Amino acid sequence: MGRRKNRSGGCLTVILGFLTICLGILVAVLFLSQYEKLGGEIEERAVQEEIPYQQIEDIPEEELERYYFGQLSEGEQMAYLEILQGIRESREKIYVHSEDAMRTNELFQYVLRDYPGIFWCDGSTTATAYTGDESYTVLKPGYLYDMTERETRQAEIDTEVTSCLAGIDMAASDYEKILYVYEYIVRTVDYDQQAEDNQNIYSVFVNKRSVCAGYSKAMQYLLDKLGVFCTYVTGQTEGGQSHAWNLVICEGEYYYVDVTWGDPVFMEHEGEETGQAGQDYIGYDYMCCDEEELLRTHIPDEDAVLPPCTSKEWNYYVVNGMYYEYYDSEETLKAMNDVISAGGNPVTLKYADQELYEQARQDIFSDVLHRAAQNLAQWYGLSQVRYSYIDDEKLNKIVIYWEYSE
Repeated sequence: MGRRKNRSGGCLTVILGFLTICLGILVAVLFLSQYEKLGGEIEERAVQEEIPYQQIEDIPEEELERYYFGQLSEGEQMAYLEILQGIRESREKIYVHSEDAMRTNELFQYVLRDYPGIFWCDGSTTATAYTGDESYTVLKPGYLYDMTERETRQAEIDTEVTSCLAGIDMAASDYEKILYVYEYIVRTVDYDQQAEDNQNIYSVFVNKRSVCAGYSKAMQYLLDKLGVFCTYVTGQTEGGQSHAWNLVICEGEYYYVDVTWGDPVFMEHEGEETGQAGQDYIGYDYMCCDEEELLRTHIPDEDAVLPPCTSKEWNYYVVNGMYYEYYDSEETLKAMNDVISAGGNPVTLKYADQELYEQARQDIFSDVLHRAAQNLAQWYGLSQVRYSYIDDEKLNKIVIYWEYSE
């Protein structure tokens, strides 16, 4: 893989909540996690005169096709664009056509989901709703850097992004582009929950250390540059930890991608065995997976509508002939022998359902694996054979790594 992966703490979630009474209005809970869901105080005050609403500049037509923007009503789209313009200008106060401070905070989060390039916001806000003849909200985003530092960091990001995109042809297929970005991030970034700026793309492109928010925003940012639809999805893992991943369109169909869970360092932090020299292993279970696969381990938030993702055609294992809808002992042995004869690694066997996996597992570990190991010893003149494997019941998958020397 080129660079050795460092190790640090696991994928933990820190949630800090507070409730405060402010002028008779309940203050919202502040969430701080692997991604920022929404944050900041919410209060109401008497309306003031001459409301200086944020002036919206011309928005390119393609920007109006952003995923979360498209789910809003016309009035909310106006508020969204006011927030977007204010963030781009690093405004301390953004005056928004909205009478609901809580909803304004949610719109702020939608902007951040649609625009992964906004790395200078920390995800927190204070929203104050004013009531009177005309109601509106003043939003105060939290900024990480001043404009000078922001421009410096953007230049650093641009350099790394240009270098990355030089490795893929713009005429490549959607699948090739998605796979390229997926592998690029896994191979160049270390999962590290203590990483600085880990909620934004600077942590990925410059610091090379991040968590799921940084991974997923970088995936979105690069695919946007490559002309492939990709958006940012938030939710939880089955263990209740906050998490982020992506929704993409590959060759006209929706799929999910979770690049964080493809990283062997993340998997080791979660206690997963990753086979031979674990750090060489890239997991592809969430490289263009369908919703059936995703929902075994991921629970999307319910604050946005997600489309059906039912196609398996461009799933990584299907594309590469590693996905099995039936079990055949001799075919499985041949798959192992093909890898052994080429001196390669690993053998990956992904099964369509639990019943099929159990059938395959019993036969492989009682017979087929032994026969393949005998071939390995004979073909490479070994007196003893070593191999390691991943037996993943949850994902219906068996992965085997061979060692070719004693």
